[in-house]
Amino acid sequence: MLTARGLYLRRGTLSLVEDASFTIHRGEKVGVVGANGAGKSSLFAALRADLAPDRGDLEVPATLAIAHVEQEVEACDQAAIEFVLDGDGRLRDAQARIESAEREGDALRLARAHAEFETLDGYRARARAAEILHGLGFTAADHAKTVAQFSGGWRVRLAMARALGSRADLLLLDEPTNHLDLDAIVWLEGWLGGFSGTLLAISHDREFLDAIAGRILHVENRRIRIHAGNYSQFERKRAEELAQQNALRLRQERRIAEIGAFIDRFRAKATKSRQAQSRLKTLERMERIMPAHVDSPFGFSFEPPAKAPRPLVTLESAACGHGGRIVVAGIDASIGPHDRIALLGPNGAGKSTLTRLLAGESPPLAGTRTAAADLAVGYFAQHQLEQLRATESPFWHLRHSGGPEYARCDEQRVRDHLGRFGFGGDRVFEPVGRFSGGEKARLALALIVARRPNLLLLDEPTNHLDLEMRHALTVALQDFGGGLVVVSHDRHLIRAVADSLWLVADASLRPFEGDLDDYQEWLRRRRSSARDGARPRAPAAREAVAPRPRLAPLRRELADLEARIADLGAERAALDRAMERGEAPEGGYARYGELVRSIDALEDRWLELAESIERLKAAGGG
Repeated sequence: MLTARGLYLRRGTLSLVEDASFTIHRGEKVGVVGANGAGKSSLFAALRADLAPDRGDLEVPATLAIAHVEQEVEACDQAAIEFVLDGDGRLRDAQARIESAEREGDALRLARAHAEFETLDGYRARARAAEILHGLGFTAADHAKTVAQFSGGWRVRLAMARALGSRADLLLLDEPTNHLDLDAIVWLEGWLGGFSGTLLAISHDREFLDAIAGRILHVENRRIRIHAGNYSQFERKRAEELAQQNALRLRQERRIAEIGAFIDRFRAKATKSRQAQSRLKTLERMERIMPAHVDSPFGFSFEPPAKAPRPLVTLESAACGHGGRIVVAGIDASIGPHDRIALLGPNGAGKSTLTRLLAGESPPLAGTRTAAADLAVGYFAQHQLEQLRATESPFWHLRHSGGPEYARCDEQRVRDHLGRFGFGGDRVFEPVGRFSGGEKARLALALIVARRPNLLLLDEPTNHLDLEMRHALTVALQDFGGGLVVVSHDRHLIRAVADSLWLVADASLRPFEGDLDDYQEWLRRRRSSARDGARPRAPAAREAVAPRPRLAPLRRELADLEARIADLGAERAALDRAMERGEAPEGGYARYGELVRSIDALEDRWLELAESIERLKAAGGG
């Protein structure tokens, strides 16, 4: 049992936790949430006795075996599987006693050491370590590689494998999903479900927290509160509490109305596909929990793209890869200004490689990539954070990389834009080199938004972002007026913003007919059948990404309808705002009625077309 009484924690002169009291019982699984810098990692340091309380008591049983994941793993020549096995100190001690007894010829000690080794199930230790490595994405060939041969992110995975195999009584995981892809996260959730010890996990991944946590420890404003239930239950409770604060009521109602209006528009266009229905449920849930984020420091939106060419980019018989090696081949795909696509696939299948090809950052190794003349790409990838100039400020970056509008505008407009991403006051002039990974990611997103792209390509955009910024990004993406392709292990983000799922696997790209739950089941089947050499098929997978001939004219008409509905909707919204201000132009009310009738008629035709397309697809129409 862990107990805090009147706990105060400081880092230097900064007060992080004040007068906190809580109890965590043996075997509980607790999600730890709060804004970046709130003190979550410092609490973990105090539990490990690496940080002494400034005041108060933090009681941790002396016999408690604690494991955590090192975020920096030094390069060494030790084999990966041996590095993981080192995490099991009791096993290594038993092995050392066996070796010592053998050297000294002490038969009694040797027998006792072997008995302990067997009690620890030591003969299966290597198999257990291999299973953990496999779950976290390592291949059998990786087991013999040295730690030095892996990149920083993969070394953190090794550190996680070492912690999971350590026989810990208390397991501390600090952002465990940051360095994992979706299949590894699904495996980790299953593994933690069977973990018998006490778990504390810091995470900004709400679906991960929902899957593993039975209580939520919330760190906010130097206070710690524990709530029963998973993250979704905590979020609803927080929404109820904030809804009672009158000072926030107007802002709260405005943000709820924005999501509600989007749900109404999406419902009119939602097809019967499982992913569309899954997205609708996610949006309805977001409407309910909007008040929980009304006091967020982040809030931004995408300006409508200047141009919306159709299609934005087309790949024909294309192949992509790196170092001359093809990773994905035979790609026939076209992305339009209203497409919202999530790329799924196992680790290493080529999702990021395909995204670089779509962005034009790497040429096709075969076939062609054709971009529209007015294509404006907003590309987010982790390596781009390294391209920020460490000595320059967010203000400088927006002036020089935020597009022509911000190169010429006044200082206040630059400050206003950066403020929506959490950079206020003098922070806009601080060198980027001092920023955390989350702050750099927010700045990169601020630059992308400022450029008014018509095609967004987002490769793991939520890494290092806290829950409030992830929520703000999700809300902003729902009203983005261009094409979207996203690679993410954040399932909530995918459910909320993607209409279509594309699967990158087995060197090919194809649509995935199903939702994320189907995909997780596909991953489980693939993992279990990998030992037998079988390949599970995606449910009802179509033969190619490119539309079949009979579907092509219907889809073209559907795209034209979407464009007309969007244009008329923008005009209606502008009239709405003008009428609210009492500034309706002459004939404005009559025009508003015409717009409503026209949009209704177009949406009726949209639904007819969508149903026709679904029937053709179900019949294999080609």
